[in-house]
Amino acid sequence: MSSPQRRRSIAAGAVLALASGLLTVAITGTADAAVVGAGSYAETLPAGAALPNGCGALTTNPRQYVTANAPSGAVPTNDWWSSLLFKRTDCSYSEPLHAHPLSFDPSAGGLGVSYTTTPTISGTATGVGEYHYPYQQDLLVGVAGLNSPDVKVDGWSDWTVTPYWSDGARTLKATIGHGLPFSYYQVTGGNAQLTTAGTPSVWSNSGNVIGFTAGGSDYVAYAPSGASWAVSGTSITSALAGRGYFSVAVLPTTSSTSTAAKQALASSYGTYAHAHVTGTRIAYTYSPNSNNALSTTYSFTTTAREGSATGTVVSLYPHQWKYLSGSTPIADTYVSARGAMKVLTGVSSFRTAMTFRGTLPEIPGVGNSGADLTTLNNYLSAAQANPEDNRGPDTYWTGKGLGRAARIAEIADQVGNTAVRTSALAAIKSRLTNWLTASSGESQSLFYYNANWGTLIGYPASYGSDQELNDHHFHYGYYIAAAATLARFDPSWASSGQYGGMIDLLIRDANNYDRNDTRFPYLRDFDIYAGHDWASGHGSFGSGNNQESSSEGMNFANALIQWGQVTGNTAVRDAGVFIYTTQAAAIQEYWFDSSDTNFPAAFGHSTVGMVWGSGGAYATWFTADPEMIQGINMLPVTGGHLYLGYNPSYVTTNYNELVRNNGGAPTVWQDILWEFLALGNPDQALANFRANNGFTSEEGESKAHTFHWLRNLSALGTVDTSVTANHPLTATFVKNGARTYVASNVSSSPITVTFSTGTTLTVPAGKTATTGAWVWTGGSGGGGTQPTTSPTPSPTPTVPPGAASRYLTSGGGLNGTATGAGSVSVSSAGGGNYDGTPHNPATFTATGVTNTYNGGSTAFDLFVDAGTGVGNGTQVRVSYDLTGDGTADRVETYRYFATDPVGGYEHYTQAAGLVSSSGALGDLRNGTVRVEVWNAIGNGASTLGVGNQSIIRLPLS
Repeated sequence: MSSPQRRRSIAAGAVLALASGLLTVAITGTADAAVVGAGSYAETLPAGAALPNGCGALTTNPRQYVTANAPSGAVPTNDWWSSLLFKRTDCSYSEPLHAHPLSFDPSAGGLGVSYTTTPTISGTATGVGEYHYPYQQDLLVGVAGLNSPDVKVDGWSDWTVTPYWSDGARTLKATIGHGLPFSYYQVTGGNAQLTTAGTPSVWSNSGNVIGFTAGGSDYVAYAPSGASWAVSGTSITSALAGRGYFSVAVLPTTSSTSTAAKQALASSYGTYAHAHVTGTRIAYTYSPNSNNALSTTYSFTTTAREGSATGTVVSLYPHQWKYLSGSTPIADTYVSARGAMKVLTGVSSFRTAMTFRGTLPEIPGVGNSGADLTTLNNYLSAAQANPEDNRGPDTYWTGKGLGRAARIAEIADQVGNTAVRTSALAAIKSRLTNWLTASSGESQSLFYYNANWGTLIGYPASYGSDQELNDHHFHYGYYIAAAATLARFDPSWASSGQYGGMIDLLIRDANNYDRNDTRFPYLRDFDIYAGHDWASGHGSFGSGNNQESSSEGMNFANALIQWGQVTGNTAVRDAGVFIYTTQAAAIQEYWFDSSDTNFPAAFGHSTVGMVWGSGGAYATWFTADPEMIQGINMLPVTGGHLYLGYNPSYVTTNYNELVRNNGGAPTVWQDILWEFLALGNPDQALANFRANNGFTSEEGESKAHTFHWLRNLSALGTVDTSVTANHPLTATFVKNGARTYVASNVSSSPITVTFSTGTTLTVPAGKTATTGAWVWTGGSGGGGTQPTTSPTPSPTPTVPPGAASRYLTSGGGLNGTATGAGSVSVSSAGGGNYDGTPHNPATFTATGVTNTYNGGSTAFDLFVDAGTGVGNGTQVRVSYDLTGDGTADRVETYRYFATDPVGGYEHYTQAAGLVSSSGALGDLRNGTVRVEVWNAIGNGASTLGVGNQSIIRLPLS
């Protein structure tokens, strides 16, 4: 969902470099369109279409508010300072700019400065409410007599901006930015002048440095050597010794408010006061072979106006200082709308070290069997004729339809439902091909490039995506994600000669990953220092910029990962990993406050629907319903949204607030909210669905996807963030102490993925593998088939053969090699309850086992079938006698597996979880392993597949 109202092209024959040289595509111009492979975009504004504009229709070209010193190419939008250029509501200056820890507000006389440490809180703890650290001017920094008719932009870098004032006789140039307690100034035509809110309290005035309190905050102004400051009423002035530069710093909240402490800190800051920050730049490195490590360096360029200092003073947001590597903050902190900001002094850069936890095209179908498989296929069949659910016609709602179809295609592929998969892929291909082609005279379902704003706009637009440049990452993320799904099955469609080049342009528009491509701003929608996206293109609000649907921003980031991986474009993939990993941390801090440290204590909410520059709001642009306030930061739910479950206990906290604020269980968007709940309490979420599956699906959802998600997370458990891997398309889940490892391979060759625990998975081309069950994903080769009849299932178990693999045999052995398929009978429980206690078990034993314990866990895949019997519960116990002395040193009893009354084998795996365990595993020296299988409940016998079917993998090397 969205914000409030929700170059002339490259010359003919030019070549656009894609993916850092990995891919090129020719772009040629026509009278109406630029051709990109088999696709194209319009160069003439479609009939009836609206252009971006600033103050009414006056600002159709933002360059009129840019000086000649500013960088060439596309101007940034969707930033914390975009109001300076867009001038959407203030035709001359801008709305307040919330940089943190400081906020700023330009006016005719200069730059207003604010450091607000007390939040304003409105609303209630159970209804719509918000908190803000509003702009409250402490001082106005300018030139005596300055009366500029407007403010222009003299330059920008990754997280700074340089506003510029001129009234013909006087000029003022300021540099301000995220994380900077300093603001830097250059003036001509008069004395520097600081006008305070009320009479300042001066606590130090020595030569060129003056310290004072204004508006309740402590500031220090640093003039050049040899200059001095004079105080008269509310005015502090300096002639700057004729050298025309100075800086002003706000001091942090300190443990001591004594004058001596302030003076000492002012002196420390003074070392860097004249090393003016003149540039900032991000650099990131993603290293999949180093357990998916992400290293990000934030660099500052300084210019010494005097002296030789090169470092500066910076403050870090929580999502930065919690992952800081190689630097130690000082004790003092700043108050901000994002929580405490910690301070580094004398640095020219700092580095964060994060881990990318992986994403998946879709969660694996480990529970898609028996009656549940029938249910899922029924839901899929219901969507076959209309996989997009008639969404459209604008960019956002078309995207929602594409997202729905992509989920259906992925799931249908897993269960081998080729008819539904074919229908969904055909719908995606038709819709994307139409949108990615601009015909002469066409005005609908096309993209148009506007050189003034450096943007690719889709028409029909929606929620201000045209006039305000809102939400491009929200809208286009759906297109790119659907294209990634299509590319798995139709690689030629995604090639540079076909439609891959147009998809790349959508990526570059929303978040251009290539600094050398000046047609689009670098990372338009992603605020590099703040660590998250901004939805509004203009940002012209008193509270700064805003974003509600952080999850749709993450949908875009995941789309880049999926598209980059399937097309081999590592530049796109790595940009997606950087945005995804950084923003996942920011969401936990600023939308969820999952550590309960960043929201003001009196706010009363455990989540917000919207983040603002000055605060946050338990609200949306479109409704006051708690289900949507919270759900808007959960949808769309995909295999790229596992970050929502990084903190399972917080999932419960969030969901409980929803129920409390709603006065009961959700009545709308139940699917979205249950899918979120499933990341913390999957069994309860599935139970909710089974008890009430007659709800109306959210517009981008389908019953097929909701049931698939809930059923399989119930089998898998929750996300295990303690495990990493050496491949981007991975995940690990844990249930009752048992792990399931998952890896997806969207390439055309087999791969082997290694997890940080030492577990490896060999993944065939175009498939997903898991240690717990089978997953049928066909890639470009088509889907597999689900076994439906006994006794010979196909394909083979996914607990792979190996030195520690043992097959259950009809003679009661645990063999290291497979034999022919067979079966044994597992006795009925006779109506009794033998949960946890073997009753007439089928027993399988291996003796004389000598192997080294590898630190892992037991894994198994048992083929069980109760036929048409109702209510059987097959259970397994695994015992390890490490020395063969007849005493079990480790005993593991797993929860029983409730079989369905439909003929055909089902898969009982360790994902069921431990019900009890005793003792410890270790090396086996002439040891014994015993597997016992029995029916804990039920009135009928069951069949257990053996030979080459049921397998146990021991945690041994």
